[in-house]
Amino acid sequence: MAAAPHHVADDAPIAAHRTKILLLGLRRSGKSSIFNVLFKGTQPKQTFYLETTQKVEVHSVDTVIPLEIWDTPANVTADTLGAPLSDFSSIIFVIDIRDLYNQPISKLVEFIIAANKVKPGIPIEVFVHKAEKLQEEDKIENYRQINDRVLDRLIDINPDYEHLPINFYLTSVYDHSLHESFSKVLQKLVDSLPYLEELLNVFCANSQSPKAFLFDVRSRLYIATDASPVDAATHNLCCDYLQMLNSFGQLYKSISETIRQQPTPQTPPPTASSVPSRTPSLHGSAVSEAPITQVVHPPTWKHPKELFYPSAATTLHPVTPGTTLTYHLITKHLALLAVLPTSVYESRRGLLEYNIVFFREGIQEICDVEEEVRDGS
Repeated sequence: MAAAPHHVADDAPIAAHRTKILLLGLRRSGKSSIFNVLFKGTQPKQTFYLETTQKVEVHSVDTVIPLEIWDTPANVTADTLGAPLSDFSSIIFVIDIRDLYNQPISKLVEFIIAANKVKPGIPIEVFVHKAEKLQEEDKIENYRQINDRVLDRLIDINPDYEHLPINFYLTSVYDHSLHESFSKVLQKLVDSLPYLEELLNVFCANSQSPKAFLFDVRSRLYIATDASPVDAATHNLCCDYLQMLNSFGQLYKSISETIRQQPTPQTPPPTASSVPSRTPSLHGSAVSEAPITQVVHPPTWKHPKELFYPSAATTLHPVTPGTTLTYHLITKHLALLAVLPTSVYESRRGLLEYNIVFFREGIQEICDVEEEVRDGS
């Protein structure tokens, strides 16, 4: 008899229709550590003190799409999970990189076969975790062995399993490999990904930006990026910058709440006026001013014009030609981080902010359509 899953009260409401991700692995493989570091802001060193998962825990997470992440104990099976495998959009199996024995591989193969029977083509993501425990050569060798053993075991059972969509990632909570790997998992679940990528391509072309990411602010997972290759150093830099800005986020909370809670006059008709927007910047001067439109009687749209959208920038390499990293909030969950030549940022700041306005409107429209489709399904 299947055990009922234990729902965990997170920030997000559970009632919404959510994309389900199944998190599997043996005891102390690092499943709960992965969830807590990504979605609860737990410091990697603190994960050592997390208790072992004793029963299925369901966590609701809001990002570009609402997620439901099922963290499972080591002894769970497809029959005791509490939900059919066909309900899940992705399966993540975590293997300790030092565990080369048969037990984790056997359990992974068992779930791959069971999932393929009820939902052929479901993405299987294997996190070869705790990579920081080994030296570079041993790390690569163990990763290769785990990869080969899983695929060999599947082919021995059925040669057709060679073509199953199984992806392997080398991960650790102590560096950005976990964020980059989980980002790739999440991107496969976002139906609007091609449209997000195209908007990023247009933004980069119009703003002379060599690289831009659309990040989930809370988890620091990048939802989409432009067509240029992802350089690990640039990705890591964006992650660190976003983490630094998040640590100062509470400083601006009162500003946004004040704007949102301003009393609305009762008699005058709706009017629009131009007011200066003071935007925090970490590049050069402390603040800058740009005109925005403030509507006295806000209509019933989802993204009112007076919503506070903080932005920031910092110079990475002051020497010529120089590089500037910029941050712009796009929705309450998403932010644009873009790399720009400092000369372009300084000489064409107005054009950049003009492009940001239209980029933000495009992203918000895509997110609204996705929400409507999800609510109607």
